[in-house]
Formats: sequence, C-alpha cells, structure tokens
Amino acid sequence: MTETNRPAAAPPEDEPDLLRDQFKQLLRYRRLLGAGLAVGLLGGVYLGISTADTYVSVADVVLRAPTDDPFNPSLAPDKAINIGSERQVALSSSIAEQAAKKLGVADKDVAALRRGLQVTNPPQTMVLRFTYTASSPKEAAKRANGMAEAYLFKRQEALDVTRTKMVKGYEDQRDPVAKQLDDLAKQINAMPAGAARDAALGSKTDLQSKVNTLNNNITKLQALDMTPGRITSPAAPPSAPDGPGIPMSLALGAATGLALGLLAAWVRLVFDPAPRSEGDVARSLRAPVLGYLPRDKTGGGPLLAAGETDPRLAEEYRSVAFRLAYDSRFADRRRLLVVAPRGSSETAAAVAVNLAASFAETGKDVLLIEADLRTPVLASQLPTDAGDRPRWSQLPGGAGLLGGGAGESEWPDGRQLVVDAGESGAFDLIPGDRVRNVARALTSPRATRLISEADSPNSTVVVLAPPVLSYADALALVDRVDGVLVVCDPRAVHRSDLARIRELISGAGGTVLGAVLHSPLPGQKSKRQDAAPAPVQPPAPAPDAAGGRPPGEGGDTVALRTVRTGRR
Repeated sequence: MTETNRPAAAPPEDEPDLLRDQFKQLLRYRRLLGAGLAVGLLGGVYLGISTADTYVSVADVVLRAPTDDPFNPSLAPDKAINIGSERQVALSSSIAEQAAKKLGVADKDVAALRRGLQVTNPPQTMVLRFTYTASSPKEAAKRANGMAEAYLFKRQEALDVTRTKMVKGYEDQRDPVAKQLDDLAKQINAMPAGAARDAALGSKTDLQSKVNTLNNNITKLQALDMTPGRITSPAAPPSAPDGPGIPMSLALGAATGLALGLLAAWVRLVFDPAPRSEGDVARSLRAPVLGYLPRDKTGGGPLLAAGETDPRLAEEYRSVAFRLAYDSRFADRRRLLVVAPRGSSETAAAVAVNLAASFAETGKDVLLIEADLRTPVLASQLPTDAGDRPRWSQLPGGAGLLGGGAGESEWPDGRQLVVDAGESGAFDLIPGDRVRNVARALTSPRATRLISEADSPNSTVVVLAPPVLSYADALALVDRVDGVLVVCDPRAVHRSDLARIRELISGAGGTVLGAVLHSPLPGQKSKRQDAAPAPVQPPAPAPDAAGGRPPGEGGDTVALRTVRTGRR
C-alpha cells in the first residue's frame, strides 16, 4: 500500500516568521523608504548649516532669601523663594528691558533679545541657569551675563522696595504713638502727686512699650541682608558652535528619515489590499503556495516550458506537479481544475499545459480539457495531431460515446487532439469551442463523463476554466474535480478576492489545493483587473480539400519548445 503525504493547508507561522515576513514586505516599498531617507538627509543638511554659526553661553545664578542671620540652619531658602515664579520673572519683559539698557540694545530689538534667552532650573537647587544663543561667541557670553545681572538688579530693587514699604508702615504706626507719648510726658510733669499722676504714669509705660516694639521691628528690617543672589558661574565665550556639525546632522537626519520612511511603508502596508508575500496568499486561500514562476524576460514566455534554454520554468512546473502528486486529496482520483482569479487567464493556460506535460512525463495518461468556452485558443496555438488512440470519445465498437442525433454538435463534440510535449511525452487535448449556452454545456452529462475519465487507472485530467471571479463557469465544474489550483499575480489581486475565491469554491463543494504565483506579464501593469478582457474569437479553421483535419491541427507533430502564448 502506497502512503501519500498530506500537505493540507498553509503551515502555521510563529511570531518571528511573521515579523520577518512583515519586514520583507516593508522593504518592497523602496520609493517610500528612499523618499523618507531623502527628506531626512535634507533636514540634516539644513540643521547642520543653520546651527553652524550658533553659539551658546551659560551663566549660573544662585538665589538667596533676605535674612538677619545667614548662618541660621533653621531657615529653609526653598520655603522663602518660589523658584518657579523666579524663573518666570527672569524671562519677563522687564528684565529684558533692563538688560537692553545695560547692553545698549535699541528698544525695537528687545523682543529679539528675549528670544535668545532660555532660563532653566536644575532639580533640587536654588540655581537659575541663564542660557543665551547668539551668532557670535562674545555676543552670547555678553548677553548671558547681561541678562543675569539685570535679573539680580531687578530682584535687588524689588527687595529694597518691599523693605522700604514695610519700614514706612512701621514708622507710620510709631509716629502717632510717639507724639502721644511726648504729650503725656509733659502732662505728667505738670501734675501733682496722687492717683491721677499714677494712672498717667501707667499709660505712659504702655505707650513706651508700643514705641519700643515698633522701633525694634524697624531696626530688624533695616538690619536684614537683602542680597538677592550672586552669579556663581559667569558666562564665557564658547570655543565651538552649539550645532552637532554636518556629519552628525547627516547621520541624525538619515536615521530620522529612515524611521519616517519605515513608518510610511508600514502605513502603506496596513492599507494595501494586495497580498505582498506568499504567506498572505496562503493565509487568504488557507492553502499552500505550490510554486512561484520565475520572471520571463522573453516577452510572453513559452506556452510549453519543456526544452527551453532556461530550465528554471520547467523545473518549477515539475515541482508543482510533484507536490500535487503527493497530496492525498488529489492522488486518489487525479482531477485538477486550473483557474485564474480574474482578468487574463493566459498564465493559467500555460500552467495547465505544463502540468499536463509534467504528469505525462511521469508515465500517466493525461487528458487536458479546455473548458474555457468563451475564449478557446489552445487548439489554434498548439501544433496538434488528431491522434489515433481510442479514448473517451470512442467506444470499442467504433460508435461515438457522445454520439447522438443529427445536428447534435454541442461541446464536447468528441474531437480529441494529441499534443507532443517533446521529451516529456504526449498528452491528449479536448479543445474548447464556442457554444450557445456555456452553462448547459459545462453541466451536461457528456461533460461529466468526460471529466470522469480520471477514474481510469493511471489517468489524470486537468481542466482549464475561465477566471473564477469573472464567470461562474469554474464553479459549475468544482463538484466534479478533486481540487482547484489558483494561478495569480499577487500584486494584481486583492486579499479579499482570494478569500472570496476560497469561499465560493468551498461553498460549491470543492477544495483549494494550492496556488501558483507569477510575476506581471510583459507589457502589463501590476494592477487588479476588475473586469474580464473582451473575448477574442479565434479564426475558425477550415478543413482541407481532402476532408481531413484543418490546417494548424495536423501535419507533422513537433515538440513545443518555443511556442508563445497568446492573449486570452
């Protein structure tokens, strides 16, 4: 008993494989990646040039709170000073105006003077860092120091004004009490001894206490150290520009541009409906990709690849046939339906012909049925022979199996041709023919008996049908074959189209065995063809004078080595 393999559906992919697959898909968008890289490099050049003459100088100012005892550890400066508010004050227009007066800057340039200043506060410190950016190192240092000194001057001025106001307030309270005390002292001196004098002396003592208290407050305010702070690190002219330089700018721009290009490519990939890899096709069809036909550079490619100078195409067809032969779903009855999604079925015809040749090469009796009754072209494109081997169309007694009454000429009409595949052998061809009712011809008992030819020992039937999404012809044949092979260009079909093909075939009772992918045909764009091409009627061959086979279908049988495909 022969054991057959069962490749079944697409193999599961682990996460590294999926990531690798997505990264490969991103690399397909070379234009987006190149555009992002170009934009990044241009930005890097602009950054390098714009910062080539930019100089930055820094001055540090440490703040102090007014105190009468600077060595008292109980006084917390951060409790007396709001460092956030002081930072905003340092950036205010009043500081810029004061610095402009000291630096000799015109009033109209005060706004520009403010724009070059940046004030920061290092964490957990009482330090304000004045950073100034200018076009020359000396100007940057001069303006940084000028802004720091202007801030200290304004802060000193504000503290002095506050102290003056407080002292004046205490003096305003003290002066009436002192005058009252002087008047009371004069009255006491004129009063005789007694109770009234004693009461006046008590009032004098109270007034003297108030005056002393107010005097003490004034004295404390006047004794305060009102130093607002000091410049701990004066600004010095920088020795080099602040910019990263042209080489570093180009490197940063290239990295940023490449990141932007990858982001744009990822967004394009997310919204791209076309499958960009074999994994996408396999996931959409839930069937493996059996082969990827190499790109043909000869302008259409041979219909039969056997014997060509480049053996890669023939070997790829043999590989597809080998994988099909070892699929148990096909190996039992060997009925294969070959279809394209939509548009042209030119490549599907080449796949059907070459698979038939590959099966014939293994010693099987192969029958190729052209069920494309809308644009039949195989008989006119392949040098064929009528053949003398009795097959499905002949009974042992010589009567036609499909024979019937007069005028019964609907397809299949019993015509059978032999195609010589060169070193691969020969296989039989049932050519298609234009009929009045395609659906009736495909579902007729004669077509059913024709496809059942694969039930014979060592026989294989390959059926070529029109595009499955353009016509319903392929679906009418699905229940009579053992599997469907989808032939498509992954860049010309949508993932939704492949999923729909799988649903239609499964709903009709069939199975998708796999897919064969190919590159765009020469002269065709990689676009999704939404409509089938207009059918082209091949010229009807006329019988020769002897009543034999028509021209192009007889004569000497030749190996199909350089026959080119036509447009279907």
